[in-house]
Amino acid sequence: MSLLQSFLQISSDFLASSVSFFTLGNLVMMFAAVMVGITFGVLPGLSATIGIALFTGLTYGYSFEKALIILLGVYVGAIYGGSITAILINIPGTGSAAATCLDGYPLAMKGESSNANILARISSFIGTIFGMLIFLFLTPLMTKLALEFTSPEIFWLAIFGILICGSISAPDLPIKGWIAGLIGLLMGMVGQEDIQGWERLTFGVSNLITGIPFVPMTIAFFGIPQIVKSMRSAQFKIEAKKDRVTINIWSLIKKNFFNILRWGTIGIGIGAVPGVGENIAAWVAYDDAKRRHKRKQEFGTGVYEGVMAPETANNAAIGGAIIPLVSLGIPGSPPAAMLLGALMLHGIRPGPLLSIEHPQIIPQFAALLLWASVFLFICGLIITKPMVSILKVSQKILIPIIAVLCVVGVYAYNNNPFHLLLVFVFGVLGYFLNKMEYSSAPLILGLILGNLADSSFRRALFLHHGNLWYLINRPLSFIFFAACVLTILSQTKVMHHVKKMFVKK
Repeated sequence: MSLLQSFLQISSDFLASSVSFFTLGNLVMMFAAVMVGITFGVLPGLSATIGIALFTGLTYGYSFEKALIILLGVYVGAIYGGSITAILINIPGTGSAAATCLDGYPLAMKGESSNANILARISSFIGTIFGMLIFLFLTPLMTKLALEFTSPEIFWLAIFGILICGSISAPDLPIKGWIAGLIGLLMGMVGQEDIQGWERLTFGVSNLITGIPFVPMTIAFFGIPQIVKSMRSAQFKIEAKKDRVTINIWSLIKKNFFNILRWGTIGIGIGAVPGVGENIAAWVAYDDAKRRHKRKQEFGTGVYEGVMAPETANNAAIGGAIIPLVSLGIPGSPPAAMLLGALMLHGIRPGPLLSIEHPQIIPQFAALLLWASVFLFICGLIITKPMVSILKVSQKILIPIIAVLCVVGVYAYNNNPFHLLLVFVFGVLGYFLNKMEYSSAPLILGLILGNLADSSFRRALFLHHGNLWYLINRPLSFIFFAACVLTILSQTKVMHHVKKMFVKK
């Protein structure tokens, strides 16, 4: 099949999936899911990751299509929702909206919150559409590349994902990110190993034979620390700001057209790196906007591009994060990791063979991202002002509700009371790790990839009689091995000394 024929076939399947979605029941469900997602994004302490984790178990009885509608709607809505509180009260509802605070809140203080909110909504819409298009047409190519992956490549890719995630999530002291990733790797090895079925690190606890589930652990490491921090923090107040639209929004979008494409590309590229996700994409895009702006010294005082850049990138990262999930079975972000759990819960195993076993799943994902972005725009118009009223609710009422939702989500995931105990124990650990500024993102990624890395490593050695050379003797495996080494060297003093030697010469 030629490239043109492949393009036409993908486009045809995408249009067919988009039209088949257009039923009253699906539209109502998507509308509700995006509204719920925006709510999760707006409320400090919640996030897209927790939202998807909570609804993964609750959608078990639904058909796969309806479950996907709910989960992708929550995902897209939550990534956008964090910008609302970031702009209005300088509190990012999600980590991906933290960069939006820097210029969004100063704009609100100038009486331009309407301008900032509209820009955030339009940028999120464009970013989601851009990420969807790249996902639709690039994933088949990634799948063909994935068919070349053997055990050594998968092992080094898993290690590289944890290393790069640890480096970016803790740039000041990458060793902390790597330590968190190693803790996750150890947790991922609990239970029966895949090759011979031996039990490891269960300490005689029969409930650990199946391993430590990553959906409850996500709530433990992301949800519980945030709940405790919110309980300890002072109650915040909101001052209503009356303003109106004072700029030509579309003229500003047209002026920054090529910048938006670049910010979207940044979001997709970073989103596709295993475990990094929307948070880092937003900061990198913000830094790019600041460096390229004619008046970079004004950033932080209320610059429109300071809102557009992170909101374009963090929503574009959604499509980027789903690319390795579908083609390699490796999630590009913590929310995508929750989608991995949802797919497996519905009997679908992501990886190179997914497009063969379920040929309609890529256009189906893309069609749902398209409709989710449309409803994001519509819901954003409806929900911005009411969300401010919800945030006025006392934390004495709000936090217990969030805690109950976490408990319900954990129990609904597998109807196992033991998981509640795990969440309590690891939630305490997560709180102290958070206090010591150890990122939870590489830990969760290590938990997800731990068993995969271990089984791939041992399978490669088993097939080649223990010869370590076979881990790097193929071009792809050597590239990933070199990337791991360079990642470590670039974050240590070794590379610094090497640079100094060349400078002296």
